[in-house]
Amino acid sequence: MKEIVLITGASGAIARELSKKIEKEYTVRFLTRKKKAENEFEWNLKNNTIDERAFENISHIIHLAGANISEKRWTEERKKELISSRVNSAKLILNTLKKKNIKLKSFISASGINFYGTKTTDKIFTENDAPGSDFLSEVVVVWEKAADEFKEQNIAERVVKIRTAVVLSKNEGALAKMMTPIQFGIGSPIGSGKQYMPWIHVDDICRMYEFALKNPELEGSYNASAPQHTTNENLTKLIAKVLKKPLLMPNVPSFILKLIFGELADALLEGSRASSEKIEKAGFEFQFPDLQMALEDLLKK
Repeated sequence: MKEIVLITGASGAIARELSKKIEKEYTVRFLTRKKKAENEFEWNLKNNTIDERAFENISHIIHLAGANISEKRWTEERKKELISSRVNSAKLILNTLKKKNIKLKSFISASGINFYGTKTTDKIFTENDAPGSDFLSEVVVVWEKAADEFKEQNIAERVVKIRTAVVLSKNEGALAKMMTPIQFGIGSPIGSGKQYMPWIHVDDICRMYEFALKNPELEGSYNASAPQHTTNENLTKLIAKVLKKPLLMPNVPSFILKLIFGELADALLEGSRASSEKIEKAGFEFQFPDLQMALEDLLKK
């Protein structure tokens, strides 16, 4: 009998790619807002409802649900949604498992590299460092706290938190947004361009979840950030190089981003490096440790 893995955040690139990687060895189910397939089960956070059949005989949950951080301007309403889509979704799952008296082997949760705060600094952050003090680090702190409840309330034997960097994927996210202006000859770095951009190839982040699933000794938080560090300027130049496009425009000034994005601009204009040493010491090997190699794989397919 295959173990059953329930994945939330079914509409995202990571959930789709991850399910392809593990479906030979595990039975995969999804929690989704709109059921479209046999292995999908509906939930609705606004109504606090969930199809409890999703939990029958499950061993693991991979919790990827959460509203997109950079999709919209951060109004007070949006900030609440960014937190509730992560925290309340975990609470709804936890309460359902308690009600049904179901114990998990593992609860593996997405988390954010923004845990350490949005600031450009010479420091390379490790999992032992304290959280930052801005809005995004606050989001990650409460997100991880909601995940830790599964262990604290004896619902899961272990909890793993994957602190995810910018995921490079051709069809969505930061890379897709950066590619478009570059292809039209109007791409450029933003702000000083010196802000670090921790990144990871979509295949590597999926492999990291698979690694966490299959290695029961893994527990706690892990930085999901490629070992090679880069800045916004370097990433922009490398995308242009791989696409064979010139970069003719000056950097986008910080004040314009602040006018367009408000507080969200800070997350785009600042960024730190994060160490990948802990996950590598646990035995994980990056398939795409090098940025140019990662971009060529994604953009030349």
